[in-house]
Amino acid sequence: MYHFLTNPPPFLFFTGKGGVGKTSLACASAVALCDAGKRVLLVSTDPASNVGQVFATEIGNRVTAIAAVPGLSALEIDPPAAAKAYRERIVGPVRGKLPESVVRSIEEQLSGACTTEIAAFDEFTALLTDHTLLAEYDHIVFDTAPTGHTIRLLQLPGAWSEFLEQGKGDASCLGPLAGLEKQRSQYADAVAALADAARTRLVLVARAQHSTLREVARTHEELAAIGLLNQQLVINGLFPEGAIAGDPLAMALWQREQQALAQMPQGIKGLAQDHIPLLATNLVGLDSLRLLLQSEGTAAQFPTEQSTVKHTHPELSSLVDELAADGHGLIMLMGKGGVGKTTLAAAVAVELASRGLPVHLTTSDPAAHLSETLAGSLPHLEVSRIDPHAETERYRAQVLATKGAALDEQGRALLEEDLRSPCTEEIAVFQAFSRIIREAGKRFVVMDTAPTGHTLLLLDATGAYHREIARQMGSKGLHFTTPMMQLQDPKQTKVLIVTLPEPTPVQEAANLQADLHRAGIEPWGWLINHSLQQAAVSSPLLQLRAERQLPHIEAVEQQHASRYAVVPLLAEEPVGPDALRRLCQHQ
Repeated sequence: MYHFLTNPPPFLFFTGKGGVGKTSLACASAVALCDAGKRVLLVSTDPASNVGQVFATEIGNRVTAIAAVPGLSALEIDPPAAAKAYRERIVGPVRGKLPESVVRSIEEQLSGACTTEIAAFDEFTALLTDHTLLAEYDHIVFDTAPTGHTIRLLQLPGAWSEFLEQGKGDASCLGPLAGLEKQRSQYADAVAALADAARTRLVLVARAQHSTLREVARTHEELAAIGLLNQQLVINGLFPEGAIAGDPLAMALWQREQQALAQMPQGIKGLAQDHIPLLATNLVGLDSLRLLLQSEGTAAQFPTEQSTVKHTHPELSSLVDELAADGHGLIMLMGKGGVGKTTLAAAVAVELASRGLPVHLTTSDPAAHLSETLAGSLPHLEVSRIDPHAETERYRAQVLATKGAALDEQGRALLEEDLRSPCTEEIAVFQAFSRIIREAGKRFVVMDTAPTGHTLLLLDATGAYHREIARQMGSKGLHFTTPMMQLQDPKQTKVLIVTLPEPTPVQEAANLQADLHRAGIEPWGWLINHSLQQAAVSSPLLQLRAERQLPHIEAVEQQHASRYAVVPLLAEEPVGPDALRRLCQHQ
């Protein structure tokens, strides 16, 4: 039995970034508990939830019995629907009473990720505090946990409404909190349940990748700092040594993962830890779910017949050819963490510079190895790195010195908490990026780690809210309008959305594209990273995984992207000009 399922408390939360296998682990855990005779409610707050698909049962936002698993019921909370209902609860009473411009400004404040997360939390706190449910089920298993930021907000004094009514706080996350006052006691009970080790266990799910493990370490520290100490770590999808089968790419992937595990951040090394091998089967159906948590060997899952079907897709080189034809311009790479934005931004920049075109590559990636590798190593290429921490601290100090100067102690505490929002870092980094954007009229500017659509909406919101954001960020409001106009002009800016050929990353990328559309920005193309489609692999496991990637590549091509390119998974980490250029070469 794995550690994370040994003597489990009533509440099990699985948390981790998209694509690491949270849903599969949550479903498999629920089945394992039911197989042991327990009564379990499985709850998903994942906007791309495929729990219903896994069990071949239509679930939705209602408790639904899973007929094939005695004792198991499931519920899918729809975060966008919850956010819509939540917004209407706040905006409805003032619609028609306030000027339309003010109503629109409020709606924009409630448009982003903070609102969606708080609305979802609003729904599942009811589950944490519903004594009828707790009497009916032995365990409630949650696929996706709230972030530490949301929980900290819910621990603050109950003064949000007053704070907002007095015009003291218009920033990114206090707006969504205005509707929470009536449920204060319920939230207090829910937060207490989360912090009680006898009631709650948080399972941090990760892959054996340096970036993913660093992010999990940050999540661990953030949750521990607010009293959520009962945490365990699961490294999911480890490449089995027995599946290498003499395949050079398989060997390289195995070695890369072993190195990442050996260099795991110190903060999470001491957690109870489980390693779960990569499966060759699709994680749909009970047999696959039960196989996932079997600790014995994995050889039996590998197919005996080797597929030889290969599919051709546009390559990164073809997109770079189009970009190069302009001679200059802003190229922004956007996407969730862990999809390879920094590497692909560097690859595009290196390829353009190698063609004799002037390029400025700028990144806010905390790992500055690309700057160290590329600085001064190529003609026509300038590399700069924006320090997100330094920029955020500068921005916070500026807001506290201006907006926070006249606040009382409670008001200042609320403002300081709001400035710990993830949105704050995005706005601060965008402020730094804005200083570089104007260069794109003379040369290529390739920007990595771009702000989300929600942040762009905040920066472009009309009326008093926009003026307040502009005032907080600097005295020259036009400085922030002009970059936004440039981002909305497809002749000046090309936005590339980066994703992986997997269901959750593709869905997250589609959500980002929808946000960008609302901000008036039309993405120019998509990059699908880490594809096995072009690789000549002999490992049966990799061959099957290549076939499983195909439907997600086709979904991008047919449903989401006006143009796209597929980037291969390489045996060696693409660091340094030569390795980066290989990503842009014909395969």
